[in-house]
Formats: sequence, C-alpha cells, structure tokens
Amino acid sequence: MDRNYAHLWDMYEACKQIQTFIQGLTWENYRQNGLVQSAVERQFEILGEAARRVSLEFQKNHPEIPWSALIGQRNIISHQYEKVSHKRIWLTTQKSLPSLMGHLKKLIPNLE
Repeated sequence: MDRNYAHLWDMYEACKQIQTFIQGLTWENYRQNGLVQSAVERQFEILGEAARRVSLEFQKNHPEIPWSALIGQRNIISHQYEKVSHKRIWLTTQKSLPSLMGHLKKLIPNLE
C-alpha cells in the first residue's frame, strides 16, 4: 500500500510541475512555445507512468481518478508522439488537472 501512496505523490508532483510550467500562459503562448510543450508532455508521461504503477485494487477503489485516460495519454505521448494534440494537452491542463489534483490531495496522507 505504501507504494501506492508514493505513486500518488509522484502523480501530484507532476501535476504541480505542469501548473508551474503553464502559469500565466494563454493557449496562444503555449502553442508557440515548444520548450513548455515538451516540459508539460514530460510531466504527463511521469503522471501516466505513476498512475500505471498504482495497484489495480487501489484503482478499482478510486474510480474518481481517470486511471485509463492518464495511462493512455502517457502511452500516446511516449509511443505515438506523432498523434499528440497540443490543443488536447492544453485543454487537459485547464479542465482536468485541477480536479485531478483535488482528488489526489484527498488520497495522499499528510500532503501540504
């Protein structure tokens, strides 16, 4: 079980990094900045890999986390990079990331 919490912490930290990288940016800023895109995509890879490492039992007990989507996004970024949609990544940072962080915060003991 402790490993699950370590992976959840890795997920949360990746989310925080993404938020740091995009802070103050608009879609247009993000679209034109390959360095930020690469940094954000790397954190999404870490996020998805950490999600994949969480036990299936824990995943089943916490359906509020979109495990499959996180893992699938990681696989696309890592293995099908030509299919990466920068717009979709951006929208994920804006619409899904805050909610995910809220769910993770509730699951990680003694966080902040």
